[in-house]
Amino acid sequence: AQIAAHLANADIPVVLFDLPAQDGADLNAPIKLALKNLGKLEPAPLALPERAQFITPANYEQHLALLRECDLIIEAIAERPDWKADLYRKVAPYITETAYFVTNTSGLSITQLAQALPPALQARFCGMHFFNPPRYMHLVELIPHPGTDAHAIDVLETFLTRTLGKGVIRAKDTPNFIANRIGVFSMLATLQHTQAFELSFDLVDALTGPAIGRPKSATYRTADVVGLDTFKHVVEGSARVLPDDPWLPLLSLPDWFNALLERGALGQKTRQGIYKKQGKDILVLDPASGAYQAAGTQPDEAIQTLLKMPDPARKFAALRASDHPQAQFLWAIHRDVFHYAAYLLADIADTARDVDLAMRWGFGWQIGPFELWQAAGWQQLASWIKDDIANGKTLSATPLPDWVDTVDAVHTAEGSYSAAQDVYKPRHYLPVYLRQDYPEQVLGEARPDASETVFETAAVRLWRQPDTPHIAILSFRSKLHTIGDDVLDGVLEAITLAERDFDALVLWQNSEPFSVGANLAQVMPVLQAGDFATFEQIVAKFQRTTARLRYSRIPVVAACRGLALGGGCEFLMHCDHVVAALESYIGLVEVGVGLLPAGGGCKEFARRAALEAKGGDPFPFIKQYFETVAMGTVAKSAEQARQLGFLKPSDTIIFNPHELLHVAKA
Repeated sequence: AQIAAHLANADIPVVLFDLPAQDGADLNAPIKLALKNLGKLEPAPLALPERAQFITPANYEQHLALLRECDLIIEAIAERPDWKADLYRKVAPYITETAYFVTNTSGLSITQLAQALPPALQARFCGMHFFNPPRYMHLVELIPHPGTDAHAIDVLETFLTRTLGKGVIRAKDTPNFIANRIGVFSMLATLQHTQAFELSFDLVDALTGPAIGRPKSATYRTADVVGLDTFKHVVEGSARVLPDDPWLPLLSLPDWFNALLERGALGQKTRQGIYKKQGKDILVLDPASGAYQAAGTQPDEAIQTLLKMPDPARKFAALRASDHPQAQFLWAIHRDVFHYAAYLLADIADTARDVDLAMRWGFGWQIGPFELWQAAGWQQLASWIKDDIANGKTLSATPLPDWVDTVDAVHTAEGSYSAAQDVYKPRHYLPVYLRQDYPEQVLGEARPDASETVFETAAVRLWRQPDTPHIAILSFRSKLHTIGDDVLDGVLEAITLAERDFDALVLWQNSEPFSVGANLAQVMPVLQAGDFATFEQIVAKFQRTTARLRYSRIPVVAACRGLALGGGCEFLMHCDHVVAALESYIGLVEVGVGLLPAGGGCKEFARRAALEAKGGDPFPFIKQYFETVAMGTVAKSAEQARQLGFLKPSDTIIFNPHELLHVAKA
């Protein structure tokens, strides 16, 4: 249902199938319930509740003929090859000669599944593995089998990239593909080393979350969110299909994990798993006693200091040299992932780039395993891993593959290393990627940038690109792209230069967020000192800047993704046009710190209300806008931002944030 919801977000009509109801007059009752429950899920699968109207409920007993109207059929039933084969035989007669048929399996053999299809349909069949939740997770793995038509994969990759905004990785047809193969191993290795170093689960989560560039849910909270029963199913399934994996003994779960399952503590969905909430307190399981205790253990200060080292080479050297259990744990979990990823590379992925991007996009890692290994010193870490293998410290005695000794880096200007072909391969480019001026790159990859700086300060940079020399682009350099006095000065100067020398100005940041608003570090001391005269000057300059954006003699276009709060939102509201990624979270939040929006946002709402009133009473229109301001409401999507009035009806919403600059310049 969540995949259907994301397709509906893109204005694509969807027919959503389920088994017919076993009793009652309405055979579509199960699917209607699933659609109703979409509105209760957080984070919301639908950009707006009204998007549900794009989804038509159907069942296999009455509505198979509807498949003839579909260009893409996505199978997403339970991970049972026999069930899938039965379904394929049932639906195949209704799939047209031009439609694509794909499976959302998370790890079953695509080649085996294809055998249940007619030969003609096999050419248009592949794996299309979305990561949950589909709206928010960037990764989709495309997995062809030997009979898949190459053009079909190109068509599907183009559709996923442009229409759904996804990051597509082509994986080889091996168990669990790329991201789950590495990610599940990483979690199991962490479980193993947690026990070996006698660390508590909450401490491990503090060590394996943002402190090492991983999501806040870290390890054990992630297991709770996924569902302990689901995680066990994945682990057991991996063990069944990987009987020859040198790490096979790791593909099992500890007694305490199975004990939780036996008592129905499945994680977040049962409100109790490895963690549970008791009143306002968060408790964590003590595996030794089976009881829960207060959570919140933090790493030792020495380890926190070590983890803040900016140089990965020095950091890993310190981790390995330390005799502190927390440091040894951190070295062990990284070492074993490096070991496993190197062993698998030739089998699971075309290049090391595919592995790194899959882990970033599918598991939320800030940096992929090969990138991190390279940043820390490829051959030095390889030497340490080999020493640990020889001394029996690794989770498998399997040696590193020979190719590790033949390279000093896996990502270079020539491309990314392919272990299967022993070459460095550049990116595989389809025409759709020409829309991405700055695609996400891996550490060490060439970053060709022929842009020319027109004007710059410590706070902003005004620049242009060779293909569009008549368009000026303005980017902020401040942390979180906050708007302080220096940024305001830069924007004013940029507008002056753009009016003189260019045909248009684009506001674009090279990373999220667009802007979290005013630089409170500059503003708060002024207010605390009671220096209201200076504060009024700051507000006046802010208003003068937003007015320049609105009344500039050239078009000003903002390209937005991520947060656009307070003053950042007001900048958007004053531009001639906004191109917003679907995942833009826009709002005027000043009321949260006891202030009112002062950069022209309230005025802009009043102006829009007057236009909407068309000479009549503007109060009904202004009322809803000011309620939004009073509540400090932040839109949960660009679509909702348009509904709330932060974006205009004429503004553009796109799904792929990497296309923002291309569309804004157009």
